[in-house]
Amino acid sequence: MSVKLSDTMLGILSDLRYEPTLKRVRGDLGETTVIDTRRALLVWEPKRVTPIFAVPEEDLRAELSAAMSGHEAGEEYPVAIMLEGPPVLDPRTPFSRHTTTGTPLTITAAGAVLPGAAFRPDDPALAGYVLLDFDSLSWREDDESIIGHPRDPFHRIDIRDSADRITVQMDGITLADTSRAAVLYETLLPPRLYIPPEDVRFDALEPSATTTVCPYKGQANYFSYPGSPKGKDVAWQYDSRFPDATQIHGLVCFFNERVDVLVNGEPQPKPVTPWS
Repeated sequence: MSVKLSDTMLGILSDLRYEPTLKRVRGDLGETTVIDTRRALLVWEPKRVTPIFAVPEEDLRAELSAAMSGHEAGEEYPVAIMLEGPPVLDPRTPFSRHTTTGTPLTITAAGAVLPGAAFRPDDPALAGYVLLDFDSLSWREDDESIIGHPRDPFHRIDIRDSADRITVQMDGITLADTSRAAVLYETLLPPRLYIPPEDVRFDALEPSATTTVCPYKGQANYFSYPGSPKGKDVAWQYDSRFPDATQIHGLVCFFNERVDVLVNGEPQPKPVTPWS
């Protein structure tokens, strides 16, 4: 009997999942390297869609102690990544909100104390490993810095040029019009249309103070359309830090959940995502 792979991937989101990585993984606290290992694992706690690192305790150059009983676990932010999919935890859900059993730990190293920045899971397959809060350290894979979270080996992006006529509108006002878009396809996400800046109405947009990071594409700076109450942070543009995303460097993308997109004059349905 055949299976749809995306259904299989969605069907195991409630499980604790892990995968070894062959990369050399290093985590720095200021100028001090507190983890340097070639035995790291990528771990997805139940309901998480992005991985974090788990490392052998013996490779951690830090003191571990039980986190105080009053340590704040943080709030869950459940969202649906697609209409038929199970709820998952969006990135606002902190590391401290664990969805598998184990012991929260405090890291002490390099003169710093990081309450709850490590977690020792009870699962026997992960015995001897601790999960680490990505945001508490600066990370490198081999000799390259990584941001956001570790890259998922089962998640990818593909970018393809398109000559389709793409028109982006909001409340009847055209914000972009191009036949030179780059279409970015990303696992379990709707296609994104990246548009040359020459084809974008920057006179109708204003820069936003909002920034986000993506481990696959870089840091995004946002633009708002002040002519609509729905126009806050409606578009973004990535920097050029990652050479494997050069096709979209400098291009502008709009949330197709919020704007009206026409392809060759045909209105497109709005996808339903956490950004709707």
